Amino acid sequence: MKFSLFVHMERYRAEQSHAELFDELEQLVQIAEAGGMETAWIGEHHGMEFTIAPNPFINIAYLASKTSRIRLGTGTVIAPFWHPLRLAGEAALTDIATKGRLDLGIARGAYAFEYERMLPGLDAWTAGQRMRELVPTLRKLWAGDYAHEGEFWSFPKSTAVPKPMGGDMPLWLAARDPNSHAFAVENGCNVQVTPLASGDEEVQSLMDRFKAACALHPHVSRPEVMLLLHTYVGADDADTEQAVRELSRFYCYFGAWFKNQRTIENGFIEQLSEQDMAEMTMFSPDVIRKNLVIGKPDSVIGRLKSYEAMGYDQYSFWIDSLMPFERKKASLERFINEVMPAFA
Repeated sequence: MKFSLFVHMERYRAEQSHAELFDELEQLVQIAEAGGMETAWIGEHHGMEFTIAPNPFINIAYLASKTSRIRLGTGTVIAPFWHPLRLAGEAALTDIATKGRLDLGIARGAYAFEYERMLPGLDAWTAGQRMRELVPTLRKLWAGDYAHEGEFWSFPKSTAVPKPMGGDMPLWLAARDPNSHAFAVENGCNVQVTPLASGDEEVQSLMDRFKAACALHPHVSRPEVMLLLHTYVGADDADTEQAVRELSRFYCYFGAWFKNQRTIENGFIEQLSEQDMAEMTMFSPDVIRKNLVIGKPDSVIGRLKSYEAMGYDQYSFWIDSLMPFERKKASLERFINEVMPAFA
């Protein structure tokens, strides 16, 4: 099983500058590369200090100049926010900037907050349909001249300029429901899945959906499947328990952003009270302790061995947590030095 890093700039203190966060992002990706991780993933988000990434291609092109081996991926770009011709060209140019190290991950998006601002009236179902139209169009534009007449986009004969270094690049789709898994496999795309904080039953269920999709398309070579999970490797019991509390808080804020009901001021969501967070029982410390990969090295190794046995090809260490940078860095270094060697 390969390992990767899923990382964003995230701002929880107004006094912390974006320039400082950008420097921290660079440091984490360089640590991941030095430690032998396969890929660093950065997604797309808009208007949210909670997750700062208005165009991951900019981050990736910059990081390409600061790294030499690690692959750099979009985890993910939001399909309905992109015209196919624009995405085909920008992804190809970024692939050239990375010297062929780009993995292009694509999703329908999840936050109603972003839908309202980027494409008013969009809902999750329509976003998924846009993704299904976009994905096959990219490869046709990379192949050469292509005219498109679709439900959401139409354009005369066009081609992507430039084109990826190898003429194509690895495509990854974020998938949850069986139809999304089937679409990904049918279209020759690798699959990214996350159970969020739902636990190992959902981890197994996601793998079952992936395997069922592969069985429906036996003529297609089995793609790779990546599991994305919040992870913290603790120095001791006290450090581990602090991480449990911090990730419980993170998920409460994640839930608040997802519900899209609280006031947003200058990119920050209205602060949650202790009572607000206590009422979000699905993200209580007890649930987070059980359902996320949080523990000392031996405990983390055991959990990851079970995911490897399920058939996952890549495990992505999701480091976003609203933790101070030094705590993120220490956990990542412990993961590299004390967990990854068990999978060498």
